[in-house]
Amino acid sequence: MTTATTTGPLGRLGLAVLRHRRATTLIWLLVIVGLGAFAPRVEASLSGAGWQASGSDSVAARELAQEHFGGDASSALQVVIHSDARPLTSPAGQQVIARVKATLEADPRIAEVVAPQPGATLSHDGRTAIVIGGAGVDTNEMVRTADDLKDPLTALSSNDIQVTPTGASQLWGDFNAANLTAMMTSEMISWPITLAILVLAFGALVAAGLPLLLTLAGLVASAGSLVVINHFVPVSIWAMNFAMMFALALGIDYALFLVVRYRAARAAKGATREQAIAETMDTAGKAVLLSGLTVLVSLSAVMIVPSPSFRSMAGGIMLSVVFVLAATLTLLPLVLGGLDTRINKLALPWSKIGEHRSPLFEKWGRILWRRPVAFGVAALIVLIALAAPIFGLRTAMPSIKVLPTDAPARIGYDRVQAAFGPGAPGTLQIVVPTAQATDVAATVTADPGIAAAMPPMPAGDGAPYALIQAVPTVDPSDPELGETVDRLRADLPSDALVGGAAVENLDLKSQLDRSTPWVIGIVLGLGFVLLLIALQAPLIALLGTLASLLSTAAAFGVARLVFQDGHLSGLFGFEPQGFLDAWAPVFFFAMIFAIAMDYTVFLLASAKEHWERTGDPKEAMVGAVASSGRVIFAAGAVMVAVFFTFSLSGPLPPKEMGVILGVAVLLDAFLVRLVLLPVLLRLTGRAAWACPSWLRRILPTIRFSH
Repeated sequence: MTTATTTGPLGRLGLAVLRHRRATTLIWLLVIVGLGAFAPRVEASLSGAGWQASGSDSVAARELAQEHFGGDASSALQVVIHSDARPLTSPAGQQVIARVKATLEADPRIAEVVAPQPGATLSHDGRTAIVIGGAGVDTNEMVRTADDLKDPLTALSSNDIQVTPTGASQLWGDFNAANLTAMMTSEMISWPITLAILVLAFGALVAAGLPLLLTLAGLVASAGSLVVINHFVPVSIWAMNFAMMFALALGIDYALFLVVRYRAARAAKGATREQAIAETMDTAGKAVLLSGLTVLVSLSAVMIVPSPSFRSMAGGIMLSVVFVLAATLTLLPLVLGGLDTRINKLALPWSKIGEHRSPLFEKWGRILWRRPVAFGVAALIVLIALAAPIFGLRTAMPSIKVLPTDAPARIGYDRVQAAFGPGAPGTLQIVVPTAQATDVAATVTADPGIAAAMPPMPAGDGAPYALIQAVPTVDPSDPELGETVDRLRADLPSDALVGGAAVENLDLKSQLDRSTPWVIGIVLGLGFVLLLIALQAPLIALLGTLASLLSTAAAFGVARLVFQDGHLSGLFGFEPQGFLDAWAPVFFFAMIFAIAMDYTVFLLASAKEHWERTGDPKEAMVGAVASSGRVIFAAGAVMVAVFFTFSLSGPLPPKEMGVILGVAVLLDAFLVRLVLLPVLLRLTGRAAWACPSWLRRILPTIRFSH
């Protein structure tokens, strides 16, 4: 029986929502309608660039090139004109070149337009030429410019002359377009699969629909918010992609946990709607809140990476989590109270509506209690075997292979390589003080990693700088390019800035390599602290945190086998690069750990609730598996389905995301949370819940029993 004195803060919040249902409904309508009005503009509004190490030499070189050299920077458009039939010095070729120049000059976002130069941007056979459209705006707007000009430029092609825009801005434009299409396709596939799993989990159509409605509300609100934020700070389109995925996965997790608890509480003899809401919020609601905070803390660590794309992606996911969390703790209790027993409408014949403690998972818990070592060792063997390949994992920034073969940027890239050499798409841009230009040019030309270097070009506005363009001997994704750049930076004067699109990628990778250990350490430390505060038990908080590392390591071990070594590349439909994209370890680690801790909180919060109620280690372990096992199983199945749909379509990075996160959730939900962590509870017994008196005095009092 719930009373005013036994109802906790979240229980009182749930009851307040019921008492003020009209005000709560109005607030959410204003939020959804107000922010939802901006949501349709999310694709056009969000930016496509920002993949840079802010403050690096390469970014400084790009900014100087854009300011003083007519926009001839790494973000400039490169329009490749090619003919197999005749040299472009013919009247027909000159006519196409003139039209390309006119198209670029007509766009106010393009700075200086540079015609093909013999020996530099006109091939020796005269059949391939490059027209440069200087960057007159920032990198994000240049991606939009590339998108806008792609069709007008390619339309200038004739039967024997092909026009294909390429360069870093076009590459990101083509990649974002392919990525967005893949994301939308994956969403369309995942929603019906998700609904089917939820129907099986809930046993009733009405109850199964609630998580999807909750997710939709959070998704619309977060999409609109990103558009508004983008007016002040550039936000990557990837922020929306990841926000969509996380809103769906976590929204379903949270709603599943609360709805199952509410139905069981409401089915208890003599229970009222208000009592069921209060009990649900004080138990499952508290676990959801702590889970959400853990997710936010994990993702916040990514903010230390000084890259606009990383910060906006992490921020976008965090924003979606905040909205989903708010909807779970306010909107969902309102809907549950409004539906009340009608939540069980359209129930399946075999469903057990009021069942909170699953007999099937209780049986599994008792099996684990009897044979902990056998099952624990088996789980460890599988996880360690899958994690072993991680020691040979290599990372690099994405190569041109992430684009579909018919993307204009890739076609243009291949034509530039064929006409000007393998390193031409990764031309270095070296900005130096005018007084040092001659000596620097000689040093660059003499370097064994440089195939050719152009004479120093003075700044067009009279600034005391010169620009040297240098073509490396190797492809931009070849590791030897990094050695060449390091050698040049060591040999050249300190005020010579080595840049270019390929160098910006190298600098970002170096920054990621430096940031990754810090991100991992911060995530682990803050995750442990949050678990310690929630559980008031140092040992199990530590074990729960460390257990999350196993599924993470195993997921990256599988990633090495699939994406670096190429196993199953035919099944997933991609061309292996020979490495994993460099941004994957730091970003996916934070995402995987956030999800893993999500399940950890659900299981251990349930175990703590049973421990507080009985003081029996066996009941704490078996009761936790019985009460939360079905939810973890269903939520894990939904997440695996959602993530693996992303691995089936589109460019390579979404496939990496789908496989790595899908494998991580599969292993974490079914091996770590439903085998290894219960086994650890069994083996540690009462010690799992012990807490020194001095620590208990410091920690806030948090209870999960009701």
